[in-house]
Amino acid sequence: MKAKLPKLSKRDQLIQTAVELFAKNGIHATGVDSIAEQSGVTKKTLYAYFRTKEELVLAVLRHYDGMARKEIIRKVERGRRTPRAKLLAIFDVAQDWFQQSNFYGCLFINTIGEYSDKDTPIRQICKDYKKLVKGYILSLCEQSGVDNPQALAEELSLLLEGATVTAQVSQNPKAAKIAQRAAKVLIDQALFKAR
Repeated sequence: MKAKLPKLSKRDQLIQTAVELFAKNGIHATGVDSIAEQSGVTKKTLYAYFRTKEELVLAVLRHYDGMARKEIIRKVERGRRTPRAKLLAIFDVAQDWFQQSNFYGCLFINTIGEYSDKDTPIRQICKDYKKLVKGYILSLCEQSGVDNPQALAEELSLLLEGATVTAQVSQNPKAAKIAQRAAKVLIDQALFKAR
């Protein structure tokens, strides 16, 4: 017998629907009417939870940040013992993501593209997400014992970002595998120097 999943609250329904619509269509192109309708709530209910669309966007980004990072880490860590294996697994996780039918690129990269003002809470959440993912990569580089973990983390983060944009813009589903080959060279070179 299957366990029943708990029913989402109206607030969570709104956030989940907004994540999907923002990822697919962009934030500015997605109206609150559409979010409310597809969530099965009234516009009045939406505004009871979020006073403005910006409040909803912030909630969506915070939710997506926590969810995405946990999923990446869980998938990378599963069954892999060495830091090297985990670093390379980051690109396997990305490869799986790029091949999903609902892959529309990175929500944070896309959001920054829509918000040009430098000092906004929305841009800050996007920057924080990228910083935290890079921090995770840095922690794996430090665990590997390389001489310059910061430099390796920067290189691998750049490869991951480049693969993500390439998969989205060029629709190249092999972008992560290409980036992984380059990552392997960088990791092995850094490990060799550390001997």
